[in-house]
Amino acid sequence: MIVVAKEKQFIVEAQRRSQIEEYLAKEFSRAGYSHSEIARTPLAMRITVWAHKPGMIIGRGGKNIDILTTTLKERFGIENPQLEVQEVENPDLDPAIVAKQIAAALERGLKHKRIAHLAMQRIMDSGAAGVAIRIAGKLGGEISRIDKFSSGYLKYSGEPAARDVKTAYASAQVKLGTIGVQVRILIEPPKETISMEKLLANSAKKGAD
Repeated sequence: MIVVAKEKQFIVEAQRRSQIEEYLAKEFSRAGYSHSEIARTPLAMRITVWAHKPGMIIGRGGKNIDILTTTLKERFGIENPQLEVQEVENPDLDPAIVAKQIAAALERGLKHKRIAHLAMQRIMDSGAAGVAIRIAGKLGGEISRIDKFSSGYLKYSGEPAARDVKTAYASAQVKLGTIGVQVRILIEPPKETISMEKLLANSAKKGAD
């Protein structure tokens, strides 16, 4: 019975965290909202919000923080929320922000291929090692399809992919239905890749000598 109760509590907690994430994403979309991190401490529930424009979340004199604190207490049942807002310094290297930007552009009626290529260019210009964008849905026709775009170096499986590649999702609501967006960004290539490149470069240099 204790195990069942713990499992139920875990499910309820996961659902609440998902609801909080959905609320924050909708409420602060104009602030370049990325994601939130929720951690329980002995005295409070610490919620860290990441966004490109933290000032819009904080509000003048911290007004928005006061409103958000009240909402977390009354709507989501968090007894003692402690809020912290952190700035995402480079939004073009944050897959959550990029995915939301692509979804917003799709909802405005822009062509998905142009959006994807512009997003990839910004990401690579910001110093990423690689990027992959996947857009799925009815893209200009009645038949659903998946279009994939990529640039640079990116791992798709194995430990380096799980460890180093950041992935985020967003959805756009258009006339023909829902379009899903996936963005994967590798900011720095894995150390093993760099080592292999140096080894190959050294081998090529010795061969030339």
